[in-house]
Amino acid sequence: MIDRYTRPGMKAIWDLKHKYEIWLEVELQACAAFERAGQAPRGTAARIRRKARINVKRIAKIELVTKHDVIAFLESLADDVGPEHRFLHMGLTSSDIVDTSLAMQLTEALDLILDGVEGFQKVLKDQALRHKRTVTVGRSHGIHGEPISFGFKLAIWYEEIGRHLERLRQVRGIIAVGKLSGAMGTFAHQGPEIEAYVCSKLGLSVDPVSNQVVQRDRHAAFATALALLAATIEKIATEIRHLQRTEVLEAEEYFSQGQKGSSAMPHKRNPIVSENLCGLARLVRANSLAAMENVALWHERDISHSSVERVIMPDSTILVDYMLAKVTDLIARLVVYPERMKRNLELTGGLVYSQRLLLALVAKGAQRKESYEAVQRNAMASWQGAGMLQDLAAKDPFIARHLKRSEIAACFDPRYYLRHLDQVFRRVFRGPGRRRGAQRKRGGR
Repeated sequence: MIDRYTRPGMKAIWDLKHKYEIWLEVELQACAAFERAGQAPRGTAARIRRKARINVKRIAKIELVTKHDVIAFLESLADDVGPEHRFLHMGLTSSDIVDTSLAMQLTEALDLILDGVEGFQKVLKDQALRHKRTVTVGRSHGIHGEPISFGFKLAIWYEEIGRHLERLRQVRGIIAVGKLSGAMGTFAHQGPEIEAYVCSKLGLSVDPVSNQVVQRDRHAAFATALALLAATIEKIATEIRHLQRTEVLEAEEYFSQGQKGSSAMPHKRNPIVSENLCGLARLVRANSLAAMENVALWHERDISHSSVERVIMPDSTILVDYMLAKVTDLIARLVVYPERMKRNLELTGGLVYSQRLLLALVAKGAQRKESYEAVQRNAMASWQGAGMLQDLAAKDPFIARHLKRSEIAACFDPRYYLRHLDQVFRRVFRGPGRRRGAQRKRGGR
């Protein structure tokens, strides 16, 4: 999965050495807090920082014996740090380090994802404006409905991605919390001031109350927000797949020079990116269910969630980062066929204008029931090949009694359906009070 679409930064966030570096940073900030509280000599944290070295292989070797990753990590530091090693991890529990560090990794990952979402939204806006007046047929139940514009479809996607931005920014605040409250969360051996100092230095909020762990509804919210974003990407990809079908072919993925679609059929141009995105969305969605299962733990904590999170958190963030890059590229280079859209719009002989004809009859004083039956009667005849709906309507005695030929013809103008498009676009792209460009607060250490 790691290719040009996956940024090195996302992969590096989940690198084992990086995780241990964050663990060390949490321990060092806690040591500095111990100094402030008079529990360690001044300068202890600085001296440990100069001496400490992360040795991933040594940690792994120790863990083979201890069967405990945090103990292995702490023991690996002893030789380099020397006697001052005793000032590390005083009154803390493993989850103080692990959960606080995980919060930092998740916020780092989410910041990259937020950048990707913002970039995707910009591409959607550009394409929506470009195709604002590109007329195409709207479909419901897979059947032709009424004319819309292709830009209108893209504007809907843009607005939906905006909701993901807001949701992810909210989730960032939910997940960016640390805890150093001890084995049962009661601060039995260190006071809340230690926790407050460390979290402030790490750019995290303090979890107002925790037991041995940060409660996993936070992590489930994070995974669910990613799953929702993946679902929208899948929705967009599914639409592209339909539009690229041979019988439709209103838009298709960019097909590069030298690209091949089939080992057997040289003519094939397949929507492989869209299909990949649909498949990957299933993984992200499944991971969100696993995160939900992690919420219920025994009493003050068990470790049934731990093994799950080691898989789903790196996988989901890397996958979503990858999916965002792919779908952004897909939309940016999407090949659109306005003439094919026009041809498909006319495919049903004007049936898509049936409601306009119905409303014109009602506006002239005809009863709705009779008007509906008259339009439907001619529409069904048109379906069966009797002719264009406009021509059939002009010959129908009931319709002709209420509408002139010019009035009937006016019902078959697709521009009528786009007359409020400017207003809709203003609401989507320049509406008052929108927060699409709002800057998020970033944590740091």
